[in-house]
Amino acid sequence: MKDWTGTLSLELEERKGKTVAKNVYFQGALKVMRPVYHDDSGQACYYILNPGGGYLDGDTYKLNISLEEQARLTLTTQSATKVYKTPNKPAYQETLISLKAGSYLEYIPDPLIGYRDARYKQKNIIHMDNKSTLLYSDILTPGWSPEGEQFSYDTLQLINEIYMDNELVAYDHIKLNPASQNISNLGFMEGFSHLGSMIVVGEQTNDELLDRLYSAVNVNTNEYKFGLSLLPVSGFTIRMLANSTQVIEKAFTECHNIISQEWFSKKPSFLRKY
Repeated sequence: MKDWTGTLSLELEERKGKTVAKNVYFQGALKVMRPVYHDDSGQACYYILNPGGGYLDGDTYKLNISLEEQARLTLTTQSATKVYKTPNKPAYQETLISLKAGSYLEYIPDPLIGYRDARYKQKNIIHMDNKSTLLYSDILTPGWSPEGEQFSYDTLQLINEIYMDNELVAYDHIKLNPASQNISNLGFMEGFSHLGSMIVVGEQTNDELLDRLYSAVNVNTNEYKFGLSLLPVSGFTIRMLANSTQVIEKAFTECHNIISQEWFSKKPSFLRKY
């Protein structure tokens, strides 16, 4: 694709215990803020900005994120990704991620909101060394509709491909298409409106961690449904259905806290902007 609406390239390395930028480049409707260091761990935090305020008809975005050995990054967005009406061509975003040995990426964007007649496709292609660690999450949210429809967007499609040492080890594909599916039914959204996903890959994964995570989210409530599944490599996914962003964020934050404490003996930074 030649003419991207916005491009962003971020390459980070570890220097004397601190993660710093080796190369930063952005153009068009994507920008990145200066790094923030929330604690003394040396882990950098970058906020991605879209000055245009939302994704429109035919918009295309490309991100390249690369972490050298031992680099540690938290990557998030400044606000929710808003996808508006796309009558002619879907909006599209492609993210290429490379994680070298010993690196750690937390990629935690704010929710993706699909407004009326929105069509959006997102593809994340992640190449990992078997000694690297990944924590990724996303939340799909229906936007406001004048008629009060719960699912007024047309299509939201998210694809995650994870390669470890150049071998495909996980393929996650979500496609919500209210225009042609009754996604309130069993096997789809099952009466809920919001969908959250968390993907974690790390050799530190063990049964004790999974038991703690399961106990943390397996509460007697009608606020959400969830499932936890192992990956073919050391890692797992969590899928959650709810009726509000805040319910999913609260559960995912608890999971993130447990993982960070177990693996790095530190509490993760608070990233929400409200």
